[in-house]
Parts: sequence; C-alpha cells; structure tokens
Amino acid sequence: MALIPLKIPAGMYRNGTEYEAAGRWRDGNLVRWLGSSLRPVGGWRERTASAVSEKARSMHAWQDSNGSRWAAMGTYNNLYVTNSAGTVYTITPAGLTAGTQDAAINTGYGYSTYGTSFYGTERPDTGNYQEATTWSLDNFGNYLVACSVDDGRAYQWTGNTATAATVIPNAPTNNLGVIVSEERFLFCLGAGGDPRVVQWSDQEDITTWTPSSTNQAGSQILQTAGQIMAAQRGRGQTLIFTDLDTHRMTYVGAPFVYSTERISTASGLASRKAVSSVDVGTFWMGHKSFFFYNGSNVQELECDVKDYIFGDINRSQISKCWSASLGQQGEVWWFYCSSNSNEIDRYVSFDYKQGYWATGELSRTCGVDRGVFRYPLMMSPGGTMYEHEVGLNYDGSTVFAETGPFSIGSGDNLVKVTRLIPDELTQGDVSATFKTRLYPNGSETSHGPFAMANPTSVRFSGRQARMRVEGARLADWRVGVMRVDAVAGGKR
Repeated sequence: MALIPLKIPAGMYRNGTEYEAAGRWRDGNLVRWLGSSLRPVGGWRERTASAVSEKARSMHAWQDSNGSRWAAMGTYNNLYVTNSAGTVYTITPAGLTAGTQDAAINTGYGYSTYGTSFYGTERPDTGNYQEATTWSLDNFGNYLVACSVDDGRAYQWTGNTATAATVIPNAPTNNLGVIVSEERFLFCLGAGGDPRVVQWSDQEDITTWTPSSTNQAGSQILQTAGQIMAAQRGRGQTLIFTDLDTHRMTYVGAPFVYSTERISTASGLASRKAVSSVDVGTFWMGHKSFFFYNGSNVQELECDVKDYIFGDINRSQISKCWSASLGQQGEVWWFYCSSNSNEIDRYVSFDYKQGYWATGELSRTCGVDRGVFRYPLMMSPGGTMYEHEVGLNYDGSTVFAETGPFSIGSGDNLVKVTRLIPDELTQGDVSATFKTRLYPNGSETSHGPFAMANPTSVRFSGRQARMRVEGARLADWRVGVMRVDAVAGGKR
C-alpha cells in the first residue's frame, strides 16, 4: 500500500467548483496557519456585558495624557465610552439626529409588484440607498472627535464623564465623517453637505475653520463622480475613499496646505468601515474585489475566496460591513452579512505576511485591534464587549477545516483508504472525517469522525475523497501533514 501525504498549503481556495480546490483547503471556521501548520484562532471572553443597549457599528480606543484608557462605541442613536474598569458612560450629544439600525432600499429581489422585471434578478436601480448608521471616531490628543453619518455634525468629548459630547465650534455641518490627519488637522469629509468636499481646520486648532493668511484652514473638492466614504491616515498622507475611486492628500504647507491626487479608479470602498491600515499599508473591500495601497500604488489583491465572498454578501446590508486588523497575527479581517442574514454573521481574513485567505462564521458588529487595551476588542449584536485572541473559548462554535477533493492519478480509479497516519502536536486534539464521491456532483458519503490513533484505522472508498479536521477538545492544537494509506481500486 502507498502512503499519500496530504500536504496542503496554507489558506482556503473557494473560487469556482469544489473539484477546482483539489489539493487545497476549501472551507473552515476559526482557523489560521503558520507556514502550513493548521491551528485554531485565539478564543474570546466577555469583557463588559450589555456595554451598549443597541448594536454598535463603530469603535475607537485611545489613551489620554493621564494614562486613562478609553473605548468609544457609536450606535444608530447613541454614543458611549467605557474605561479600562469596564464602566460605561453615555455621552450622546444633545439633539443628535437618530439614524437607522438597518439599511433599506426599495429595489432588489423582494420589492415592486408581481411580474415586474425578471425572476431571479434585482429590480432596476431606481431607489436611493439608506445605509445603516455608522460613526467616524478618532482622537485629537485627549479629546474624542466623532461624527454620525446621519447627523452630520462634528463633535468632541473632553473626557468629563458627567458631560455629553458637544458640537465643535465653527466646524462645518452636514458632514459624512471626520478624521485627524497625521499633521494634526481635523478633516471633515463631505463637508457642508457636498459629498466631494474635504474641509480641514487650522493645524492644532479644531475650532478655527475659516481660512486666512494667519492660519492653515482650508478645503478642496475632489474631482470624482462619487461620494466620500471614509479616510485613513498613512505615512505622510491621508487616503480619501469614495464609492468609486481613491485619492490621497499630502501636506505641502502654506499657502495650499494640501495637494490632492486621484491614485486609483474602480477601487471604490464598499462601506464606510470596510478599511484597515497596518504597517505595510492599507487594505479595503471594494464592491467586487479587495484592494491594497502600499504607500505608492493601489493594487487589486489576488483573492482565493473572492467568488465565494462576493457571491454570498447581502448587498442590501453592505453598509454594515466593517474591517479590523490583528497586527500581532499579521491579519486583516472583514465582517459581513451573508446572503440569508440581515446581521453580520460571517468573516473573511487575509494574512498579509503569508498571503493566504480564510473564511468563517462570527457575529461581531465593530471592534479595534489591541493597542491601549491588551487584547482586540469586538462587540456582539447583543451589545456585549468581548476580548479576542485570548483563551480557547468559542461559545460552542465548531472549529474546523475541510479540504477540496483528492484522488489517485486522473481520478478514473476508485481510491481505497484503510489507514490514516495523523500528524498532530498532541495526538487526540482533533478528529478526522472523510467524505467520498464517485463523481464531482454526485452524492456524498461521510465516514467518521475518527478519533486519532497511531495509526488510525479507516475504511472507505470513492473516486475522490476530502478530509475534514475538527477540534475534538479545547486545545491550542496543530495539524501538519496527514497521510492516508491508499491504493487504486478498480474502475466503476
């Protein structure tokens, strides 16, 4: 008998058919790789139960000059902060215009009258999209600065827990967001109700907005047909994302203050929170692809799960999609609503150091990477704040990875498998299940799960087989190169 090593490279491949994923991992949940070694992601634990009473869509964490650590959370109708002790304070500005918890548009599959358009196709694009409310949150030194996309006013909170956030004096209104530039100007995005205007305050002074010869306040209109979605700080520049293209603003000093250029077309941001910056550059989700800016150029990322992700997103709730970086793991994650869900239930992650992709199921509505707090923080739809990448608790979620099919030769013979030679860090941490078919689209037969022994006795046959490994107990397990004892049987 021949031992066939199942030497499978890191990452998942889920473009096209199942058979096209032969020799690759195709599906999984809550797993990552180091080299080709498969392992679970870190677990999570509750930090603050019922931190907010609505679904939080935005989060920002910072430390003030007194060493106090804060995290701010924005919902459709409230703004909250919590300190390192877990005490939550409501700092909702007086007169805040409430937004919407869920996106809505009167086009799509379920609207209009019977007989309109063709079955299985979206209705004509004739309605205006009402996105789910998000906030842009940042800190200007000790102060929190904030703007709800539905309210449009720029607010500041000075750290006084007995006082709500207040409108920044003289700042423009009807904005789409705010960000503090690397040079410490406060930018208002879509300022004054024009979705293409970027207006900034004087340097180090967020209350001076009228340009004069004695300050550096100013504004620019982006040459774009789209609307500004979000902005990100970069090294020596600020990236401005619209729903169609990408621009960068570079500080040049007086009298022009900032120069602006479009650096990419057809790279529009899918939602206001679907972008993350890390040391190597900025990553974001577009409408049909993922993109990366390395400080000079925008590149469309080769994505091994692109077909699956963009075929699965609930586009009517795309505004809820958000991104977070996990810097210690070298990953960027995007969370989104699957096609059958109106709330976030899935994620896709990209390991930018090793270049692989992974998918899974996890319901989190916003979050931040570790920084001033020891662990990454994420919010559940129920308003609970969790610390992530700590421990091995997954709240009952199944941690697994599943391969594409493998076969002998060109697949014209039956594969008869009798033994599995496991390759684990600690034997017994995972179980294995095999699924066989005679044809790529034929019915599938499951065998197992098998508890790991050395060797593990298994008996099954089929023209093609695929393997599923699953955590058998809460452990920081590792799976390397499994081997199966297999021979070619007769034709069938």
